[in-house]
Amino acid sequence: QVELVESGGGLVEPGGSVRLSCAPSGSIWSMGQVGWYRQAPGKERELVALIFYKGTKYADFAKDRFIISRENAENTVYLQMNNLQPEDTAVYYCNGDLWLTERSSARTYWGQGTLVAVAS
Repeated sequence: QVELVESGGGLVEPGGSVRLSCAPSGSIWSMGQVGWYRQAPGKERELVALIFYKGTKYADFAKDRFIISRENAENTVYLQMNNLQPEDTAVYYCNGDLWLTERSSARTYWGQGTLVAVAS
């Protein structure tokens, strides 16, 4: 069964950078819109950034610090996060629309999440 898998999280000092990756665990036919979300302790999950065919969209807190990009050949979406602050500490989740085969319908998948902790 295909899943979305995030990687790249960890502990980083304030002002540091991290690059997260999101990719399917198995073979797919196509990947559509993909988003990064985060959930901090005691808070609701919130959108960080989206990438779709016509462009990108960012939450206000992510503008000027985070960059979402994709490598279509590898069906991988990245989230480059710069100038991280303690308030960015959260579990980061990947969410994407996947077509498993050319004839299948798109389904939305969530990853298991990867923890980014920002502390000195």
